[in-house]
Amino acid sequence: MLTEKQKMLSGQWYNPLDKQLSAERLAARKLQQQFNHSAPDDEAQRRQLLKLWLPNTGKHFYAEPPFYCDYGYNISTGNKVFFNFNCVVLDVAPVNIGNNVFFGPAVQIYTVNHPLEAAKRRTLLEQAKPVTIGDDVWIGGGAIILPGVTIGNGSVIAAGSVVIKDVPSGVLAGGNPCKVLKVLAAG
Repeated sequence: MLTEKQKMLSGQWYNPLDKQLSAERLAARKLQQQFNHSAPDDEAQRRQLLKLWLPNTGKHFYAEPPFYCDYGYNISTGNKVFFNFNCVVLDVAPVNIGNNVFFGPAVQIYTVNHPLEAAKRRTLLEQAKPVTIGDDVWIGGGAIILPGVTIGNGSVIAAGSVVIKDVPSGVLAGGNPCKVLKVLAAG
């Protein structure tokens, strides 16, 4: 018999109100609150909180507060990743981010889905799909990335876009729903 956490991480329907998952979210929120209310001039404290809260980030990871996520341990990044103010990462499933990735303010990454049928939604069950963002990607402010999406290396997502399906490498994509607008020069 799988635990609810095992179900969550394997993409099955799971109960988010499970005691273990609730405790892990609470622990993450405590670190989140400390980080989001830390003194702007205490860089050492911020780095220490980020390493506790987001243990799978690479060198030169930085998030401007406020920054929000569900668990923290499901976010993995390469080096030189920057989140601007007010970003949200619902990391119920893995969120894998490459090197040299920049997020504008108020970017939202969702991995969690709820049932489409009202009767099934009343059960409070959820399901999650991972999000993958390649190297050298720039996500413009206010963009929303939905569950299961992969964004290829070197791509740019225009501000305010809603990314509902995969975006190939080396393109400028934008809109709602997000679509390829232009192929970018290699570089």
